[in-house]
Amino acid sequence: MSRPNVVLICVDEWRGDALSCAGHPYVETPHLDELARGGVRFSRGYSATPTCVPARVALFTGQSQERHGRVGYTDGVPFDAAHPVTIQGEFRRAGYHTQAIGKMHVWPERARLGFDDVVLHDGFLHHSRREYRQQFGFFDDYVPWLRRQPGASPDAEYFDHGVNCNSVVARPWDKAESLHPTSWIGTSTIDWLYRRDPTRPFFLYLSFHRPHPPYDPPAWAFDRYDALPPYERVLGDWESDWDEFRRDGDYQASIGDLPDRVVHRARAGYYGLMAQIDLQINRIREALVDFGVYDDTIIAFTSDHGEMMGDHRMFRKSVPYEGSAHVPFIVADRASAAGATRGGVVDQVVELRDVMPTLLDLAGVPIPSSVDGCSLAPFLRGSSVPVREWLHGEHLHFGQSIQWVTDGRVKYVWGSERGVEQLFDLVEDPGELRNLVASRPELRAVWRDRLIESLTGREEEFVADGNLVAGRPVTAILEHTRERIAAAG
Repeated sequence: MSRPNVVLICVDEWRGDALSCAGHPYVETPHLDELARGGVRFSRGYSATPTCVPARVALFTGQSQERHGRVGYTDGVPFDAAHPVTIQGEFRRAGYHTQAIGKMHVWPERARLGFDDVVLHDGFLHHSRREYRQQFGFFDDYVPWLRRQPGASPDAEYFDHGVNCNSVVARPWDKAESLHPTSWIGTSTIDWLYRRDPTRPFFLYLSFHRPHPPYDPPAWAFDRYDALPPYERVLGDWESDWDEFRRDGDYQASIGDLPDRVVHRARAGYYGLMAQIDLQINRIREALVDFGVYDDTIIAFTSDHGEMMGDHRMFRKSVPYEGSAHVPFIVADRASAAGATRGGVVDQVVELRDVMPTLLDLAGVPIPSSVDGCSLAPFLRGSSVPVREWLHGEHLHFGQSIQWVTDGRVKYVWGSERGVEQLFDLVEDPGELRNLVASRPELRAVWRDRLIESLTGREEEFVADGNLVAGRPVTAILEHTRERIAAAG
C-alpha cells in the first residue's frame, strides 16, 4: 500500500485562541476552520518551551525539553550535533521526498537536517546579519528572490519599512502583496510541487515567519482589524510579581505599559497577518487539489508559540501564560477510516513533541525510540486514548527559569529566582486574572507537588529534600545536550 503525503504547517507566534473555530470574537480563519472540520482540533495544545528555537527542537525531534535539553533561547548552537534524529530524517529514511519552505531557525542556517532541500526565510535573524554582513544568499532565499522581481530595487529587503522584528509598531506592508514573505511561501510551494519527485510520497514542511512581528500585513488586512472596537487593557491581581522587569514606553519590551492605541494597532497588524496566512493556506490547499494529491495528503497545522499581545501588559512569548504557551493544533487525514471523527475537538493536553510521532504513525513510518512525545493518531482513527495527565513546561525569562505545570484546566507557575508562585483556574478564569495561591492552598499543594515531581533530579537542583529551591543558577542548554555537542566536535 502506498504511503500518504504529509504537509506540516508551522506558523510563528500564533495564539491558540486566535481561530474563529475556537470561538475568537474577532479573528476570521475560514480556511483553517475548514481544515479543522476535516480533521481533529486539539483545543489544549501547548508549546512547553515557548520561543522559536527550543519549540522547533521539540517539533523536529518529538522530544520533551528534559530530553532535548533546550530550555531557553540560544542562537548559534549546531543542530545536527545536538539532535541527530528528526521527523524529516525519519520520513526521508522511509523513502519520502522531504522539503522545507520558510523558517527553520537552526544553525548553521543552511543545515538540511534530513530535508532533501530547504528554501529558506527565517525573518530578520540578527545573528546571521551580523555574521554575513547582509549577504543574504548565505542564509535567506526570500531576499535574493525579491530583488529579482520586476520593479524591485537591487537592495530591496523586508526591513525597508523600518519595523523591527520584535516591535509592537504596526503598519501595512510597503510593497505589492505578491512580494510579501507570506505570499512568497505560497508561490514557492506551488513552484516546488512542479519539481517534486512524482515517484515518491513527500513530506513538506511549510513554515510561515508571520504572524511574528513585524506586524505588516497588506493594507486590506490591516484595515479590517484596525476597525475593531478600541483595545482596552485588562489586568489581574498578580502582575506586580514581575514589576522589576517592566520597561514602560519601550515598544520592544516583553513587559511594560504602552498606550492602548499602540496595542490596538499592533493587534490589527497581528490579526491581519493571520487573515493573509489563512488565504495562503487555502491557495496551497487548492494547489494540492490541482496537482491531484490532496486526497492522499495528511495536513497538520500548529505554531511554535503564541503572543501575549498586551495581556497583563506583556508582549512576545517565553512566559507560561495562555497567550504565549497555548498554540493551535489541527491534524487532518483525509484517507483515515475515521470519517465520523472529522470535525472533532479533543480537550486533552497535547504538545509540540506530539507532532512527530503522530504524523509518523499516520503515515505508517516507525517512531524512533528517542521520541518521548505521544502519537495522537488514534483520535483520527476513531479512538480516544489518554495522552498525559499534565504537562510540564519551562523557559528562561526575566533572568530566571519560569516553570509551570498544567492540565489545561488548572495551571501552577513558579519563578526560580525568588520563588514567585501563581495558580490559575483556566476554566473559571481563562484570562488568568486571579492568582489562587493564597485562597486555594489544597489545590496549590497538589500542583506544586506535580512540579516537584517533574523537577526532581534535574541538574539545576531546583528540588532538595522534596521542596522547591529558589535562587539556583540557570542555563539555556542542559548539560547532557552540551556534552553531546562537544562529543560531536
